Amino acid sequence: MSRSAFRAHLIPTLSLAYPVMLSQLGHVLVNVCDSMVVGQTGKIPLAAVSLSVNVSTVVMMLGLGTTMGITPLVAAADGRRDVPLLGRLLVNGVWLSVLAGIVLALFGLLVPFILPHLNQPAPVVELATPWVRVMFLSFLPLMVFQGFKQFAEGLGLTRQAMLLSVQANVLNAVLCYGLVFGKLGLPEMGMMGAAWATFIARVLMAILMAAYVLLAVRLRPYRQAAALNLLPDAAGLRRLLGLGAPIGVQMTFEMGAFSFAGLMMGWLGITQQAAHQIAINVASVTYMAASGIAAAATIRVGKYMGAQDGAGARQAGFMAYLITFAFMSLMGLVLILARHHIPQYYNHDPAVVKQAAGLLLIAAAFQISDGVQVVGLGALRGLEDVKVPSVVALLAYWVVALPLGYVLGFRLGWGATGVWIGLLTGLTLVAGVLLVRFRNRRIGLPASVNEPALAAR
Repeated sequence: MSRSAFRAHLIPTLSLAYPVMLSQLGHVLVNVCDSMVVGQTGKIPLAAVSLSVNVSTVVMMLGLGTTMGITPLVAAADGRRDVPLLGRLLVNGVWLSVLAGIVLALFGLLVPFILPHLNQPAPVVELATPWVRVMFLSFLPLMVFQGFKQFAEGLGLTRQAMLLSVQANVLNAVLCYGLVFGKLGLPEMGMMGAAWATFIARVLMAILMAAYVLLAVRLRPYRQAAALNLLPDAAGLRRLLGLGAPIGVQMTFEMGAFSFAGLMMGWLGITQQAAHQIAINVASVTYMAASGIAAAATIRVGKYMGAQDGAGARQAGFMAYLITFAFMSLMGLVLILARHHIPQYYNHDPAVVKQAAGLLLIAAAFQISDGVQVVGLGALRGLEDVKVPSVVALLAYWVVALPLGYVLGFRLGWGATGVWIGLLTGLTLVAGVLLVRFRNRRIGLPASVNEPALAAR
């Protein structure tokens, strides 16, 4: 990349990425706050939060991923200045998100019946069951927020969702503290107070994000186009699902692997499960920051593709790679240096702290792989290339990472460390394959046209 191209892409990418980073972090910081506060009440409640998050997050990622097809389509339509299509994307995107939220909330009624069959410690399952019910109920407002958010971000309007996420997280933190410990004049509800705090914060996020899209002056042309027909159309929904469903499946395969690893920690014991929750919580913060850069890559690559500028799309993708590599390298160093201190903010049990510190050392090692793979996904989504990455995720995580982690952790006796080395291997494999795929894509052609060329390489 030339120096002029570097300057042309660096600032626009960062300008889009940092608000999305903070917005994406909002999803994770809810769990971070819940884990930190609940962890002060004991390692069994912390392990229960771990189990609940492992189960609920897999389903949440399927829902969130399904809506992510909105962003590249909006970005491409914006690149062509196609206002009528943007109006239809707004209508169909919101309908898709609401329907997905209803399905997720209803699915939550079944999950409590599954928990006792996951071979987890009985005290942990008992505490996790009511938590899961509330979490799944909160997915409905979360998906409403997501639908409006993805539309706005496709237009490059990323700061609004960031501000709302920051506000919601402040509210969640205050309510979590008050409801868990009975402070600030609120009733003492123990760990369930954290669950209800999350629900309330997500309702607020949905209301405010919807209000922005439906009232902002700059979005009036798209609302006027949308008002011509407020009902969804089958072809439009199929188009969104055609992109979103593979993204949701890919995210589910990835998050499912980490969640299953959390279940394996439960087979090892409560200490390992609590330590895993701490380490995965910390690693997810840096991951979501990298996913913000990936979202910026989706928007910029998609917009260049809509304008039929293949060179610009390629440069935008590689700029996102460069920024992510630098950022995640720095974060890996931070985790190495702070691995003995961070766990103490979650729990003071010496065994939990020691185990978590060891897992954070491995998390530091996979920071680069984690960042590179997520930005690869983002860049390929901008090219509307979503099906092959789903297959890659399935093979890397479920055929390689988890079996390897099980062999190392249980057969060879490496315990929690072995399970995490398996995850590191899967992340590295996905990162390498997606980087090669983006580099080899003949940008400017649909993914289907590129398949023969890729197969011949």
